[in-house]
Amino acid sequence: MSRSEPIQSRALFERGRVVTPGGVNSPVRAFNAVGGTPRFIRSAQGAWLTDVDGNEYVDLICSWGPMLLGHAHPEVQAAVQAAVARGTSYGTPTEPEVELAEEIVARTPVDQVRFVSSGTEATMSAIRLARGATGRDLVVKFAGCYHGHVDALLASAGSGLATFAVPGTPGVPESSTALTIVLPYHDRQAVEAAFAEHGDRIACLITEAAPGNMGVVPPDPGFNAFLAETCRAHGALFVSDEVMTGFRVTRQGQWGLDGAVEGWRPDLMTFGKVMGGGLPAAAFGGRADVMARLSPEGPVYQAGTLSGNPVATTAGLTTLRLATEEVYAGLAATAATIQQAAADALDAAGCPHRVQATGTMFSVFFTDSPVRDFADASAQDTAAYAAFFHAMLDRGVYLPPSAYEAWFVSAAHDDRAVQTILDALPEAARVAAAAGGAA
Repeated sequence: MSRSEPIQSRALFERGRVVTPGGVNSPVRAFNAVGGTPRFIRSAQGAWLTDVDGNEYVDLICSWGPMLLGHAHPEVQAAVQAAVARGTSYGTPTEPEVELAEEIVARTPVDQVRFVSSGTEATMSAIRLARGATGRDLVVKFAGCYHGHVDALLASAGSGLATFAVPGTPGVPESSTALTIVLPYHDRQAVEAAFAEHGDRIACLITEAAPGNMGVVPPDPGFNAFLAETCRAHGALFVSDEVMTGFRVTRQGQWGLDGAVEGWRPDLMTFGKVMGGGLPAAAFGGRADVMARLSPEGPVYQAGTLSGNPVATTAGLTTLRLATEEVYAGLAATAATIQQAAADALDAAGCPHRVQATGTMFSVFFTDSPVRDFADASAQDTAAYAAFFHAMLDRGVYLPPSAYEAWFVSAAHDDRAVQTILDALPEAARVAAAAGGAA
């Protein structure tokens, strides 16, 4: 069933472009990668979004991950409303931040956490702490792994195995990225070469625990363990970014799929999205001796007016307490159903594709080959994805408006929501196959 024309969305977009760069407050929302008019959402309930033109869509973005339980979950809403009634911000310590910290420590290998307001702030602070704890300056990251819009981490890969990076975006001075080494993901030889040449200067290696910002690229078995051991051998810290995967792919995040099984733990971790329950909240944490270097206990300074905000920590705490093993089992089953249906529809249409997943998080690449790094992800057919995206949107399914993003489901994706997706897939696959190879 086709949606009505986005007349009100188009009008709001034009108004927004007058007062906001590009008309949006985060670039991917502008639909530049897929074309067309971004939908302005008026409300959301369970697995569904409703736009300002009255169209309903099954949501496979889930606010880019946080809405694990679905939109406007009644228990989360009630807890947030009660918190708001007590006041929105105090600038003092509160009980919910202690309780949320205890919940995160109980689920993960970290000893302590410090709350911030965004994933970017979490990774920025973790890098500063790693440098302060080691007395070193160099940072190693992987091409295609996104860690927020921190200057030093917006570097693009150069040639060779271990090349000092150049700025990846205007406004980032070369001095900000001169201490960043960018390597191809999954390339153990490149990691070994970088540490062989610069090991005594490397403060940390940071990686997405399972990359999701070039599409989902699950780490090879043992790869994260290799990174942890390499860092340990050279006195550097291993920083695992679980802003996206934390409490999303499993109850323990990606670490529950590899670290807990293989017997290693990161020195520092970053969290966000699910732990905020849809409100602005994030955190970084790690070993007690490393976290002890942080002010006011240690000399590495970090602060934030809204860090540990009582409303945000209440939303996150309620979400995590409701995210039981039964919830994760349901998410896994729903994700598996959609993955298989997408693969079957694209197979039937003769459209090249790869479905890749880690835990309950997945994505579809429009390519014949496995995607193991950013170069592979960049080789996919983005024109086919754009056609697929709009065909799904026309049939009431809201996918990420970019071929380089993960798909998310929630506990609210019931039979009606899933069936809507399954019904939309065959024709969308045929449209994508017809568009394949277009400029």
